[in-house]
Amino acid sequence: MHRTSIIIWIVALLGGFPSIAQGQGLPKIEEFTQEMQAFPGYFPFYWDAQMGKIWLEIDRLDQEFLYVNSLPAGVGSNDIGLDRGQLGGERIVKFQRVGPKILLVEPNYDYRASSSNLAERKSVEQAFAQSIHAGFGIVAETGKRVLVDISDFLLRDAHGVAGRLKNTKQGSYRLDKNRSAIFLERTKNFPQNTELEATITFGGTPTGRYIRDVVPSPQAVTVRMHHSFIQLPDDGYTPRVFDPRGGYYGITYQDYSQALEEPLVQRYIARHRLKKKNPSAQMSEAVEPIVYYIDPGAPDYIREAMIEGAQWWNQAFEAAGYINAFQVKVLPADADPMDVRYNLVQWVHRATRGWSYGSSVRDPRTGEIIKGHVSLGSLRLRQDYMIAQGLLAPYENGEEAPPELKEIALARLRQLVAHEIGHTLGLVHNYTASTFKRSSVMDYPHPLFQIRQKRINWANAYDTDIGEWDKVAIRFGYTDFPAGTQEAEALHAILNESYQEGIPFISDQDARPLGSAHPYAHLWDNGKNPVDELNNMLEVRQVALENFSEKNIPSGTPLAELENVLVPVYLYHRYQIEAVSKMLGGMQYYYKLKGDPQPTNQIVPAEEQNKALESLLSTLQADFLALPESVLNLIPPMPLGYGRGRENFESHTGLTFDPLAAAETSVDLTLRLLFHPHRAARLVEYHARNEAYPGLGDVIERTFKNTVQSKEAGGLASEIQRVVNQQVLLHVMQLAVHSESSAQVKALCFFHLENLMSWLKNNTGGTQGLQAHYMFLSRQIEQFLDDPEEMVKPALLKAPAGSPIGMACGGGH
Repeated sequence: MHRTSIIIWIVALLGGFPSIAQGQGLPKIEEFTQEMQAFPGYFPFYWDAQMGKIWLEIDRLDQEFLYVNSLPAGVGSNDIGLDRGQLGGERIVKFQRVGPKILLVEPNYDYRASSSNLAERKSVEQAFAQSIHAGFGIVAETGKRVLVDISDFLLRDAHGVAGRLKNTKQGSYRLDKNRSAIFLERTKNFPQNTELEATITFGGTPTGRYIRDVVPSPQAVTVRMHHSFIQLPDDGYTPRVFDPRGGYYGITYQDYSQALEEPLVQRYIARHRLKKKNPSAQMSEAVEPIVYYIDPGAPDYIREAMIEGAQWWNQAFEAAGYINAFQVKVLPADADPMDVRYNLVQWVHRATRGWSYGSSVRDPRTGEIIKGHVSLGSLRLRQDYMIAQGLLAPYENGEEAPPELKEIALARLRQLVAHEIGHTLGLVHNYTASTFKRSSVMDYPHPLFQIRQKRINWANAYDTDIGEWDKVAIRFGYTDFPAGTQEAEALHAILNESYQEGIPFISDQDARPLGSAHPYAHLWDNGKNPVDELNNMLEVRQVALENFSEKNIPSGTPLAELENVLVPVYLYHRYQIEAVSKMLGGMQYYYKLKGDPQPTNQIVPAEEQNKALESLLSTLQADFLALPESVLNLIPPMPLGYGRGRENFESHTGLTFDPLAAAETSVDLTLRLLFHPHRAARLVEYHARNEAYPGLGDVIERTFKNTVQSKEAGGLASEIQRVVNQQVLLHVMQLAVHSESSAQVKALCFFHLENLMSWLKNNTGGTQGLQAHYMFLSRQIEQFLDDPEEMVKPALLKAPAGSPIGMACGGGH
């Protein structure tokens, strides 16, 4: 029998390791581990091949370090959200000995006292709970070094996989230790970090489609979980104070030792450590440059584009006074992607297209970024390729794809790499950048196509450089000021200079909500003026639809696949209408601090609001929504072996393509923006403050006039208009009973619905189809007014996926 096994067997007979410690004393670590494979490093550990265990040597009792868990081998589904390379939370922890036991303790750094008074610091520490993550029995001891069995700590659901599967309704799963084991290939040790990995299997009964789509036998879901013990940085890093105008993520904590006139909550930005060799020089090399490594698992042409996009950031660091301070290399063959020494850009595959992410490992004490980690979804490249395919109808000869499709997709990839690296440098999104010369890669860019000589021009589809805002943000976060500089004043000067140059910054909370007020903060938009850019996009869309034919797909492709290409063309305007909607009832504002030169709130002028409303109403017209007859005759049902999915339009007609359902989907996108309860409340308020601004009543009246009360067009256009009318009625009804609608918003909706019902009953002429339609609308209003809360809300058709599928952007997109 293996000598170590004998020791363990004897230990078990004696009732466990603690009893040995109490009765017989502990063996020396060297004796206990002499037949095991040793891994010297930050925390030395030993591999016991016979027992399949990891024994961890702890020689740093009471010394804090960083613990990070991650998922190096994931599930591969955007909807479930368990991707390869996904980082878990970072925690400062320390090992503490209590008799025969070692505890893994997490101090509470959310509440601190920075005072030099030990008693004051202790009072705060004792006021708030800590967390103990694990306890281990000591099995061997040499001097102040102890040895523990860390195997169970590694063979657990540290990443919350079972909970994620349950919350996404994929089934009830439990960790199965019999099908789990240490993954020695990725279990390594380095001078500054210890890396431990395990293969973890979850058994259960699958109930969801997503897990069935990606796991060969969904009763057994096997992933890998990684655990990193990382040496904390030294105290040579100087935190930089957070400013909401600066464009950075950050850390916050409450410091109870602050003077009464100072804020209790302390805020600092997240950034890498970067210092000049010569801070007094205008331009200087860095003491230690920031180096990012590109995943060698990406194909050559993709890896080249990733390198090019990543290198854009050196321009921003040059603006901050550095020479070659940001570098990009391919990850060496012998390097481990999880090694904390490597900032990594990883190429990630999933079953469907999804978000990309820029994550980081940070020191929770200071905000210092220790490791940047980018995950790029590979299928995003194919989506951009397909959008170009739909707009350009490029298969003139039906066979070989023209090079511009690939060029457009790679141009987007360069921008995406730069964007996600920006997050790992500490930067948040800037959703107003598209209104000022594409001033930031931290915006979400919609491809910019333009009409040139009646043809769609793609030359400026995506930006090709770092933006002016990005340079400002890096100057704010990374400038190494010469000795004697008043840093706070210098940082204010950088941001004030940016404002004076007209470079804007507004981030997520002001851009993402559909009913938000800022007229220039949007995702996936273009142009200084949202209405003008929508007009350009509608022109591009019209040309693309007129040219839509078999030339949009290569030879040998089922004609039914034309629908896949048609979707992004037909809905080409879907994000620009969101930008336009925010002009209506919009208010421009800034992250203004007292004393800075930025202006105060400014309601969008009445003329601009009215233009925005007219532009939105144009997307509800039958002639806009109708597809050419040539397109309708071209698309058959999906053939054998092919199917419809969430990238396609839903249908009322079964297997056939449904042009009325496509129109219904498009209309819903406009109306849910137009009749959002927050926008409606602002329309009421702003009109009360100044009657020149359009009020909610004006908007409802003009919408009814341009839809329900418009003249019947005839043919299929009439049926499209009836789809529009039905949607308009439903959205106003829903606004009338929405839980977030104000009382006056509800009152105005009821008032105008009552008036519309009278108009419908008085208009009894026209075709049988029109009479039936008016009667049905009138009956719906009557039933609604009789009992609004009992209104049956029909299931609206779900729009095909636009943004990447799956979880919302986690630091990236």
